[in-house]
Amino acid sequence: MTPVELSRTVLHAVRRAVDAGELSVAVPERAVVTPPGPGGCGDYATNVALQLARPAGQTPQRVAEVLRRRLVGVGGIADVVLTGPGFINISLDEGGGGAVGVGLVAEVLRAGGRYGHAERAGGAVVRLHCAREVRAVVVGEVVGRLLRAQGVTVRTSAEGVEPRWTDVLGVRVDGGGSEAAEVSVNVRPVPVADPDSLLALGRDAGRWALLRPAGHDRVRGGAGGLVQREVNPLFRVRYVHARTRALARNAADLGFSAEPGALGEAGADAGAERVLLAAPATLAALGDHPRVLAAAAEHRAPDRLARHLVAVADAALPLLPGVLPRGGEKPSAAHRARLALAEAVGAVLAGGLSLLGIDAPDHI
Repeated sequence: MTPVELSRTVLHAVRRAVDAGELSVAVPERAVVTPPGPGGCGDYATNVALQLARPAGQTPQRVAEVLRRRLVGVGGIADVVLTGPGFINISLDEGGGGAVGVGLVAEVLRAGGRYGHAERAGGAVVRLHCAREVRAVVVGEVVGRLLRAQGVTVRTSAEGVEPRWTDVLGVRVDGGGSEAAEVSVNVRPVPVADPDSLLALGRDAGRWALLRPAGHDRVRGGAGGLVQREVNPLFRVRYVHARTRALARNAADLGFSAEPGALGEAGADAGAERVLLAAPATLAALGDHPRVLAAAAEHRAPDRLARHLVAVADAALPLLPGVLPRGGEKPSAAHRARLALAEAVGAVLAGGLSLLGIDAPDHI
């Protein structure tokens, strides 16, 4: 059971409770499931009971208990535990839990760079209006991309866009003009103190410098954004992506391709232990990607996506040397599964960088 499948299972439980008259609420469009936080347990947790409590006219604990009864016994779920004010913690059974990684990797590979995007038709048009300031325009453009990735219809406008912002950073908005009554959201992060130093970084490093800090934090420029070493977070993200593409090319030369499956057992081959140590954090980061995209769009916060891409890259980097066979080893099902995991990482990094307007090179 993948996180998306588990989310649908939770929504089905809500729908069944509504149909049975136990809850009187509108069934939400999605139920976010994430790894449990402090005090939680199991494989995944959801706060859907807290979201539904007020419209249901019940306490979060009561709503959580109603849903717990609907989830216990569902195929693939071993246990459901309530913690805190109404968090629902879900443990997958051995069969379902063992398949989480396989199903998740397969899901990412199917969706490619669109993994985590939502299809949602209709709804009001969101208009984003930016001040005549380089950071505001770049942030507004990327927020528009994030909202569109969640199925929202967006129009962007600005009080003005200087030609050099377009020439250097590739930034564009749908229209210009002064702020009007139809504007829904004003995009006004802390302005950049020295725009020229940011533009000197070029498109990719300049965009990263503008987008990675939270909107209420100041931007720090400097040549550090151009350093091609692991101390530079953008370099790490792009380096890991390029490594995943190189692994796919090298695997093709060896005559095998990616296929989701079991990653192997410790000691089975030279790379097994390295991969098995890094895989849980990598899978957790991949599974969290849809939630991060939704939160970044909802809170108009591209910095959340930028930080998440760094987390994905840092989690995956240690496992990459264990993907391909070494020495006289022949490609096995485990190697194909590891390559699939690496390619899933590459797809998430490429898709995330694309939303930020940053290139994901195949070679570094």
